[in-house]
This record gives sequence, C-alpha cells and structure tokens, in this order.
Amino acid sequence: MRTLTRRMLWTLLLLLAVDIAVVATAAVLLTPWLAPVRDAVAAHLPFGGASARIAWWVAVLAPALVAFVWAQLRYTRAQTMAEVDARIVGPEEYPALHERVQRLAQLADLTPPRIAVADADVPNSFAIGTLGGATVVVSEGLLATLGGDELDAVLAHELMHVANRDATVMTLASFLPSLTNGEYDPLDDLLPGGSGSRYALGLVALGFAYVCSARVLAAPVGSLSFTLGFLFLFAVTVLFGGVALGVFTAPVVVLGRSLSRAREFAADRNAAQLTGDPAALVEALETLEGNDERPGTDKRTAYAGVRGLCFLPHGFDTAASSDSLSIEARSHPPTAERIERLQSVARSLETGP
Repeated sequence: MRTLTRRMLWTLLLLLAVDIAVVATAAVLLTPWLAPVRDAVAAHLPFGGASARIAWWVAVLAPALVAFVWAQLRYTRAQTMAEVDARIVGPEEYPALHERVQRLAQLADLTPPRIAVADADVPNSFAIGTLGGATVVVSEGLLATLGGDELDAVLAHELMHVANRDATVMTLASFLPSLTNGEYDPLDDLLPGGSGSRYALGLVALGFAYVCSARVLAAPVGSLSFTLGFLFLFAVTVLFGGVALGVFTAPVVVLGRSLSRAREFAADRNAAQLTGDPAALVEALETLEGNDERPGTDKRTAYAGVRGLCFLPHGFDTAASSDSLSIEARSHPPTAERIERLQSVARSLETGP
C-alpha cells in the first residue's frame, strides 16, 4: 500500500502540474487573439505596468484551470460510461447484484458506490472514481459468465479500487491521453446539437480570431496579405498546440502505466483479504482469460481509456485498433503474475501472520 500511495501522490502532483502547463501554453498560443481583450481590461484597471500584466494572467489562467479540471471531472463521470453503453441501475432491476455490492461494501466499511451495467457481451468491469462519488460498472457478459464466489471476488476487486482512491486518480489520468488520441471531443459536451452547431461555433471563432489578428498583423484587414498571415498564424498555433499536448501527455502515460500495475496488485490482494478467499479471484481470472467466446468485432471502436480501467485489459470490445497513432495510458500486469501473487496471499492466509 505504501508503494501505491506514493505513486498516486506523484501522479496527482504531475497531473496538477500538467494541467497548469496545458492551460498556460494555450493562453500563450492564444495571445495574438486575446491581446485586444487584454488591452481593454488593462485600460479599466487602477494600476498598470507589470501589475496589470500579472493581474491579466491570473484572470485568464485561474478560471481556465478551473474549467479544464471541470472538463476532466465531467469526462470521467459521463463520457467513460457513454463509451461502453453503461447505465445506472437500481436494486429493483438487479437485486442480486446490489445485494452483493452492499454486503461487500459493508465488509469493507465503505459507502456503497453506484452500480452501472454495460450492454456488452465481453465479460469485464471497472470502477470510476470522482469527487462526487464512485461507480462500479459491470458488463452483461460478466454477469452471465461469473457467479457465486467468483463474482464476489471481482466486485470486491473493484470496491478496493474505490477504497484505495486509485480509481479517482486513474480516471482523471485518462483525460489527457484520451484527448490526445481523439477519443474525447470537448465540443460533444459543449454542443450536443450536432455537426451544425459545431460548424457555426467554428465559423464564429474563426471570424473573431480573424478580426482580432489586426492587433498583430501589419497588413490591412481583409487584404490578401492579411488573410495569408492569419492562416499562417492559425496553422502555427494549431501545430504547436498539438505538439505541446502530446509532450504534456507523455509523462502522464508513463506514470499511469506504473500506477496501473501497482493498483491492480493492491486491489487483488485487498479483495482476497476482504473475502478471505483468494482462490475465488484466481478462478475468476482464469475463467475470464480462458473465455474464447468474446466477439472478434464490435460496433464500437476500441477505447483505450476504458481498457486501462478494466479488470482485464481487453476492455469491453475486441475490435481491432486503429492504424493511427495511439497513446496507451496504462498497461495491466500479466494475468499469470496476478495469479501467482494471489496464490502467495492464499498461503499467507493459511499460515497466518
């Protein structure tokens, strides 16, 4: 647990530093278009010079950072479940599942999380942790494949992710890799109306940027040289913004992979201790790994962010990955190594402290 806690702390600190760096970089890249707004604000301040510049940057970065963190929390709470067609279910619909989770949560002295069921034949599960509470997601395939002590063991594993708080850290850490891979589009949240709204917003934003470019471009507004200068400036901003996003994502990926291994081993060990039956989790791992009935294709594309959170790394579908560049945020430890460690836990429970 000490190793897991240390890695979680480092990951959280890095996420905060990366969030600040992303917001600051975006502000710098957008400076040519924000300059008129900055000048208008500075003209109404009772002070000028360096104090006015500092006040401007604080006024821009502080709300932008809050909005960026809010976007991450919204992503982990809604977008992740939407990607696997999961929905919150009540005890009247899945009474046995709720009874299991309630019983295990009581054993762990844990507030029972929300329960969601994903419409997927692939047996898998994962836990989402946010500041507003936790959600355990299981697939229909998992409920059909496992039962009894094996299902209890998997649910206990997910509850341990919630209890250890690593579910919250990992769901937050999935945001930048998913954004970089193109798996998450912020405009989907801002513009639920469809492509028409997106095009309209894009045209308005381009028009605003075009007019504001007069602050940094010497040519007359509307001239060919002004338009070419604007297009060049816009292309450079997009290019460097994409490169910077990839650079900032890289350390999150590295620490996320390291945290993934530690958190899976910890959740396995804690779940085995909670149920007192390590063999049940071993049998669940062997059953799911040996399940050859997973579909070879799926209507949904492979979603790396969810795969990194799952009990087993194949995620909720087995569709072939895209040939485009993809950044994997996490890597699971080998199942054989997990089983070996669980067998060690079983021996220690048999022999006592």
